[in-house]
Amino acid sequence: MLNDLRETARPSYEPLGWMHWPDYQDYCFQFLRTLGVAQEGASTISECFLTASRITAGDDESWYREWSKIADASRGRADLAWEAGHFQSAMSNWLRASNYYRTAECFLKPEDSRRVSVFEKMERCSHSYLKCMSPAGEIVKIPYEDNNSLCGYFLRAVSAAENTPVVICVGGLSEPKEELLYKMPRHALSRGLSLLLVDLPGQGASAFRNKIRGRHDQEVPLSYCLDYLLGRGDVDVKRIALFGDNFGGSYASRAAGADGRFAAVVCDGGLWDQNERSFLTKWLSVGGDAEFGHNMKSPPHWMAGKIKCPYLVTVGEHDFVDVSNAIELYEYHREAGAKIDLKIFSADETGASFCQMDNPTLGKEFIFDWIKARLTSQ
Repeated sequence: MLNDLRETARPSYEPLGWMHWPDYQDYCFQFLRTLGVAQEGASTISECFLTASRITAGDDESWYREWSKIADASRGRADLAWEAGHFQSAMSNWLRASNYYRTAECFLKPEDSRRVSVFEKMERCSHSYLKCMSPAGEIVKIPYEDNNSLCGYFLRAVSAAENTPVVICVGGLSEPKEELLYKMPRHALSRGLSLLLVDLPGQGASAFRNKIRGRHDQEVPLSYCLDYLLGRGDVDVKRIALFGDNFGGSYASRAAGADGRFAAVVCDGGLWDQNERSFLTKWLSVGGDAEFGHNMKSPPHWMAGKIKCPYLVTVGEHDFVDVSNAIELYEYHREAGAKIDLKIFSADETGASFCQMDNPTLGKEFIFDWIKARLTSQ
């Protein structure tokens, strides 16, 4: 199967399937992100298409206005449902409102003062959602440098033992823990895996509220997250996994290579740290004539070779990451005795486009089955 995929892999990324605004790929990406989590209860198909019908493609103000409007409506329904004692309805509406506020903010300029206001609304909805969970989700502060703290959510699985296994989940630079809240809990909690969702430096509340700037070595704050879990007293210290979602796979791979206390690690969307280095290597050698993620040879597999625990690399057949590059890495380390697994979501599985955007549920089911199997064997 791997050889078949290597031979048929496309030499360059091509968007697959239907696109709502073919001439505006950034809009399409964000729309598909918002629409895709309808499977997780964080949007509805009808609300997404109704909102999209009122947006003028390329007009960032209309994007902000319409997504804010549907977010406000969802939050209003949630508040009324809560007051009437309809807690499940309140919960689902708060989750959708949080997601819609996240979508409304994505095209605002960095200096736009409205970003803080939208973020605060998104976070309030998330906090309201957490208090409806059973058991209730915890809003946690993770001790960090200079007497500061990272912001996180701790979600305990109902079926977890007294000392629960935990999966630390992180996203890419622009992916706050709210996005993880939309995508992760259903798959992890139902498998008896508790979650720690974290805003690393430069992300979400850690950036907006605590003013912690991003850093190139995100593996350092991830070790702080591990220290926090080890000090809670209700966590199985030998069964802590790390899941880097999308571009967060770069952070996860570096953290697992630098800190040997993780029991398992997942790099979703490929080993981005290695691909970034590949891009820079080629760019420096040929004067910038490089296409990101494709038609490039990897430098020595220095980073993946440092990971001693079991680790899973996932990639879509037509993802930004070249499939042949992922296969090369897998075979190299497998032969060297590394505990590496590779999952390529093929086009036939409708999970082949960027970050399994066509079918995020399929990817998460596979990943959390893999994590559970590895943590159960500890």
